[in-house]
Amino acid sequence: MFKKSILILAASCMMYSCTTQTENNPFFTEFQTPNGVPPFDQIKLEHYEPAFLKGIEEQNAKIQSIVDNDEAPTFENVIVALDNSSPMLDRVGGVFHNMTEAETTDELTELSIRIAPVLSEHEDNIYLNQGLFKKVNAVYQQKESLGLNSEQQRLLEKKYKEFVRSGANLPADKQARLREINKQLSTLSITFTNNTLNENNAFKLFIDKQEDLAGLPEWFCQSAAEEAKADGQEGKWLFTLHNASRLPLLQYSANRPLREKMYKAYINRGNNNDKNDNKKILSDIISLRLEKARLMGFDCYANFVLDTKMAKNSTTVMDFLNNLWGYALPKAKTEAAELQKLMNKEGKGEKLEAWDWWYYTEKLRKEKFNLEEEDIKPYFKLENVREGAFAVANKLYGITLTKLEGIPVYHPDVEVFEVKANDGSQVGIFYVDYFPRSGKSGGAWMSNYREQQGDTRPLVCNVCSFTKPVGDTPSLLTIDEVETLFHEFGHALHGLLTQCQYKGTSGTNVVRDFVELPSQINEHWATEPEVLKMYAKHYQTGEVIPDSLIEKILKQKTFNQGFMTTELLAAAILDMNLHTLTDTRGIDVVAYEKEAMDRLGLIPQIAPRYRTTYFNHIIGGYEAGYYSYLWANVLDNDAFEAFKEHGIFDKQTADLFRQNVLEKGDSEDPMTLYKNFRGAEPQLDPMLKNRGMK
Repeated sequence: MFKKSILILAASCMMYSCTTQTENNPFFTEFQTPNGVPPFDQIKLEHYEPAFLKGIEEQNAKIQSIVDNDEAPTFENVIVALDNSSPMLDRVGGVFHNMTEAETTDELTELSIRIAPVLSEHEDNIYLNQGLFKKVNAVYQQKESLGLNSEQQRLLEKKYKEFVRSGANLPADKQARLREINKQLSTLSITFTNNTLNENNAFKLFIDKQEDLAGLPEWFCQSAAEEAKADGQEGKWLFTLHNASRLPLLQYSANRPLREKMYKAYINRGNNNDKNDNKKILSDIISLRLEKARLMGFDCYANFVLDTKMAKNSTTVMDFLNNLWGYALPKAKTEAAELQKLMNKEGKGEKLEAWDWWYYTEKLRKEKFNLEEEDIKPYFKLENVREGAFAVANKLYGITLTKLEGIPVYHPDVEVFEVKANDGSQVGIFYVDYFPRSGKSGGAWMSNYREQQGDTRPLVCNVCSFTKPVGDTPSLLTIDEVETLFHEFGHALHGLLTQCQYKGTSGTNVVRDFVELPSQINEHWATEPEVLKMYAKHYQTGEVIPDSLIEKILKQKTFNQGFMTTELLAAAILDMNLHTLTDTRGIDVVAYEKEAMDRLGLIPQIAPRYRTTYFNHIIGGYEAGYYSYLWANVLDNDAFEAFKEHGIFDKQTADLFRQNVLEKGDSEDPMTLYKNFRGAEPQLDPMLKNRGMK
């Protein structure tokens, strides 16, 4: 997942004093550190708010100077000046927004709720500034005669549209209402994601009887024992909702009631009628978004969002998703029937339920392919997998990553690497933070501490929640975690290799349904036999993964893809359904979800990958955009065919992908960039074949 530090915020900054300001606030100047990295060893809680407020002040002054400039409006003195107007806000925002997801505290949460409306109002003040818009519009009206290159044209187009889509052309009364909506949305969104995190942390499943651990691998029991000990319950075993705890329990536990308890706790997050309940919050968000879309002249929020994306409108997206549904659901039903058959063999008369799917899928995997996850995990030591991802990048793009010592970090788990090109020049700095913690949101993402711009190289981070080391056993990854590491590193490569002149067009600042192409194509290398032999080595013996295991891994690539695709599609369709509503009065989001899934014919053994009350993606930037993973999946499968045709490390193909996708950011239309690489628009067939649906 890609996360952008977006300043979504409102309420006059004059309301807040800067009494906590200090002379030594590290955000007040460019970071005085090697490579300009954030000085995490100096940054304190009290530094954030003064830096946000001073950053707002700084940007306001720069904007005023654009408005007051007597010279004729030009691309340089308006558009570029605007792109460069927020250095301090960029510094503090890059750190703050990642910290609130990766290492949050009650104090940080409290501050984020307080500062969100301030930033929202600041953003509205910029985009609703008529003097500024007049200047932007003046440049835009001359766009054909300015002799701009493609990146400059793209930046101009983006800036102009940002103003229009932020209400610059609306009458004053509608602008006032838009401000109020943005202000409300900023705080509701933060509350929603915090509630989800609180729900994750609140659930603790303690086991005190050895027999209740039946089926669980030794390493997993050891990890659960350590978690319990750390929680003051030595002698017990603790299981949580973090993926690295929840999924192995669902996969291996022979104790069916325990699986049910874990599963239901997970799917009911935000839906427990307590202080962390998200139902009312989401219904308010959906209603406010619809109102905002209508103010902007659209019939629903999805069409407002999609107007600037590759897909263009909700009809295109829904046609795409419904077409895939016709392939995915029958395959999922076939898989369910196979699992039921396996259950029947046990003679207990039990009917397949959602909490049984992972357990019997693992049994079926063994039966069909003579393969268990436990057979391959010893070959996927985290450090080796990471080095494998780095080695692939080296072979494709000529870059090397070298670990740096002594760089300030916000947690001991964080490691830092310098990225260099084959000529020795610096590409950027790369942070990794791989293990779950109570202050960390679930899932995985990439974000920037600093964007690339001209000669300024980026500072990029990957944050994940992988299986932790236990005792003498290092972190051993599942296949899914291996692919996640490669995925997030693909986003990182997009952010690192970019070669743009402007912040607004660089790196991952692309439309949402294109941003997942670099990440998802990078997953393909993870399980290529040639690549597996480079990095998959037994953590104890150093033995390279044998051909027999590689063969089994490849044979089961399409295994359980009906389930995987259906749960992903169900979530994407749910997202679109919520955002194509034209009447949200009295909406009960949980009841609406059930109705939507019933209409689709979703089988009860499968839930959407994310249900309404914990669907963080549609709160944090993927609203009316969760389809992007599948949309980009068409692109990445088609794109990888080019590598398979010429060799997975073919230099010419890698150069074409680098030059037309990774380096270009948003400097040209995404379909133009894709066709420049591939020579044609993408075809659906490679994706269907790779998911075992054709």
